[in-house]
Amino acid sequence: MPQQASAATALRPATTEHAPRPRTASVSLDGIGDVVDAGRSSGYAHLSERRLPTLGQLVSAARGAAVSLRRPTLWPTRRGRWQPAPRSARRHVSGRFRVTAVALEPNSFVPGPVRRSDRPHNLEVLHLVSGRAHLITSGADGQMRSAAELAVGRTRVVGDSSAAGQGHHYLVNTGDEVAVLVRVTA
Repeated sequence: MPQQASAATALRPATTEHAPRPRTASVSLDGIGDVVDAGRSSGYAHLSERRLPTLGQLVSAARGAAVSLRRPTLWPTRRGRWQPAPRSARRHVSGRFRVTAVALEPNSFVPGPVRRSDRPHNLEVLHLVSGRAHLITSGADGQMRSAAELAVGRTRVVGDSSAAGQGHHYLVNTGDEVAVLVRVTA
């Protein structure tokens, strides 16, 4: 008998009543300041919007400038020094970018830029127009940290070497012909 009683309770018919659904509360953004204030200017100067260019914009600017520098007649005449790129190369760059170029003889080098204190957010890219070159990063003690080959037609983003301990960047022409590079800085 005890077995029959447990079987009867196990086969109890299901009830057709449904549990009441909880009522959904209406969503209000009144208490969420970041969402409500999105897009409005803030009264705090340190929260003001700073429009920094993106890396994509710098890469696009470097590629545009490099396309016009493929003609050897536009290459910098002074070798081994960064100088403003020709006007035809700067025309391909839209925005407030600084476009410079350098021509390096074989087995020569040029130091990279020194970080300026008045520009805390310094973005920089290098684009090899022709030749063969390596980007060398050294530490404050003069020891070489890394050497990266720059490929023709490729753009390299240059990090801040002074952030990790006052290092330096150098561009070295490792080929048998003149190397021409474009640098775009924001």
